[in-house]
Amino acid sequence: MAYLDRDGVRIFYEATGSGPTVLLSHGYSGTGHMWQGQVAALADRYQVVVWDIRGHGRSDSPTDPACYTEAHTLADMQAILDAVGAQTAVIGGLSLGGYLSLAFHVKHPERVHSLMLFDTGPGFRKAEGREGWNEMARGRARYFRRRGIDSLEGQFEAHGGLHRSAEGLALAAEGILPQADSTVIDSLPGISVPTLVLVGADDKAFLGATDYMASRIPGAVKVILEGAGHVANIDQPERFNQAVGRFLEGVFPAGASRPAD
Repeated sequence: MAYLDRDGVRIFYEATGSGPTVLLSHGYSGTGHMWQGQVAALADRYQVVVWDIRGHGRSDSPTDPACYTEAHTLADMQAILDAVGAQTAVIGGLSLGGYLSLAFHVKHPERVHSLMLFDTGPGFRKAEGREGWNEMARGRARYFRRRGIDSLEGQFEAHGGLHRSAEGLALAAEGILPQADSTVIDSLPGISVPTLVLVGADDKAFLGATDYMASRIPGAVKVILEGAGHVANIDQPERFNQAVGRFLEGVFPAGASRPAD
């Protein structure tokens, strides 16, 4: 495990294994610990990198709201790739982490070898939908300020990861979760890298978004996992790892070398 100093904000990340790099980003109010089952399953063939988004887990929770933006978060992801020596990587994530993966592709397409999008959506084209989402984000901030971190006890988001600050989660909800425009959803038809779109069959809120992304991203592979909800990798870890493994084997055939740095 290691830390990056990002203008005085320490960002936690951990790289395990060797081979082509896979960067996995967690959902809001989760931590990189949620990927422990995937690290164990993939690190014999890939360099699997997990991390904690600012305001979450072992990363710092600065008190300045200006430190929490999508731009800061995408820059953190780029800095992590630099730190582990990966010029390109498989960029994947769940929920907020999946949206950030798409946003990272918009910002740094040259760094993206392929995409893995789990239980997530591409944002909203219409302002009304976006504002509904942003109000939800503001509600999450109010929730954590009122209830504190203890409210996460036993919930899937934490999954063994520890948070330092309820205020950090609140600020992340206000600064990282909101969406400003339709840039990400408009980018889908232009994605030319191999893409896996996976959702739990019981994750009703994201089934439509999954269908939409799979239909708009050229050549996307769609997987629906039965018996899984919003955290498909935890609900059905064996099936999830099988689906991810098949996808990665397809984009990195046996004997293929790590992408050039």
